[in-house]
Amino acid sequence: MKKIHLLLLKSFIRPFLVTFLIVMFVLLMLFLFKYIDDLIGKGFEWYIIVELMVYASATNVQMALPLSVLLSSIMTYGSLGENYELVAIKSAGISLRRAMAPMLVVVAILSVAAFVFSDYMLPIANLKYYSLLYDARQQKSANFLPEGVFSSSFPGYVIRVKRKDPDGQTLYDIMIYSKNPSENNTIVLLAKSGKMYRTPNGLFLVLKLKDGVRYEEAKGTNNFNYRQKLTRFRFKETEQKFDISGLSKMKRTDESEFKQALQMMNLQQINDDEHKSRRQIDSSLQVNYKLITAYIKYYSIKSNSDSTKKYANAIKGDKSIPNLKIYEQLSIIASASSEARSIQDLLKNRGERVTELSKNVRRARLEFQKKFTLSAACIALFLIGAPLGAIIRKGGLGLPVVVSVIFFLIFYIISTIGEKAVKDGDLSPILGSWVAITIITPIGMFLSYKAATDSVIFDMEVYKRFFNKLFKRKKAEVS
Repeated sequence: MKKIHLLLLKSFIRPFLVTFLIVMFVLLMLFLFKYIDDLIGKGFEWYIIVELMVYASATNVQMALPLSVLLSSIMTYGSLGENYELVAIKSAGISLRRAMAPMLVVVAILSVAAFVFSDYMLPIANLKYYSLLYDARQQKSANFLPEGVFSSSFPGYVIRVKRKDPDGQTLYDIMIYSKNPSENNTIVLLAKSGKMYRTPNGLFLVLKLKDGVRYEEAKGTNNFNYRQKLTRFRFKETEQKFDISGLSKMKRTDESEFKQALQMMNLQQINDDEHKSRRQIDSSLQVNYKLITAYIKYYSIKSNSDSTKKYANAIKGDKSIPNLKIYEQLSIIASASSEARSIQDLLKNRGERVTELSKNVRRARLEFQKKFTLSAACIALFLIGAPLGAIIRKGGLGLPVVVSVIFFLIFYIISTIGEKAVKDGDLSPILGSWVAITIITPIGMFLSYKAATDSVIFDMEVYKRFFNKLFKRKKAEVS
């Protein structure tokens, strides 16, 4: 029995590690394709890109782990079924459920590790990832002088380069416009060609210009004419130096500014944030009640008194105010409308605040439940993958990949719909976060039963024979 367990564990661990690395690589490539325009051409050091990729990989674990469990379980039991090893196990008197027991223990351990990762490591990874990604996207491009564009990357200057050589260093038809207010913005430099390079310390960008002219307009001797003097300098070669110390080095934002997001919190912090939002809602409701009570008029009149009955009978068939003149009725209606508008304006902004706090409560409950759904998803997808592999009896990366991707897409789509419904207030956080697991778990139980009873649910020959018999029967009835 122990040898069989060891065989199953060896058959599972290797595909699990391979599929996990493959899925992580695919998700990392998707990340690079999504943010490639925000990362390329900004002069980052190589370790900044590596650090961002490491943090992105850590945030992808919550998607890669369930998919790897599903795919590796299908591959493991599919390979055992394809090589008739499951038949040998069953012939030894070991049922499929007993053969799945050691694997279920391993998946349970993975689920516990996934919960620990989700509660302790994932918030830190999210904080590092989103703060670094934000700073990287805010960083200005290192391509300071694009072709045919008036670039304002350098403070006090606007520069246009008409054309550049493929090496990116040789420039043609250069225009430099100075924006110094003290000189009244009247300095323009034109050059036919030039070279661009950085100083060894990387703090300055130097333009070595050739064959150009510099125009400068200055004040005249009279105060009433500010454009009386024009100076023109022709040069064969000159240099312009621009400070890029603030552009080449990425500025980091304080990570404490991102800690208020729910993705950066553990269970205790999420729980505290939810209680804080609930206390603010209760406080707002109490304040709103006190504000409204000033507009409410109370009258001490018995409901069964003669005056009350007479007034009720008088207005039952008439919507107007009885025993009052027209201008008095209009005055009363205008006063009531004014008070109603005052209450509406008073509560409008406060109502929006309560609505936003209610959304925060729902999001907090959703994030709280998602800490547990990652672990439950690993077990639920294993209950689908293991019997499904035993049924289809195919190993490798062919049919198991197709089947696992289909089931994972179903699971992911249902999860996404449930989360969106929770954020919109259409479902409770518990139901919305667990709806996908609630749906796929019975499917896993059904597949386990079919696999234990040697079902031929995925045997195409059975369906061919069924349809052949059906068509022959119809032909016989027609003839």
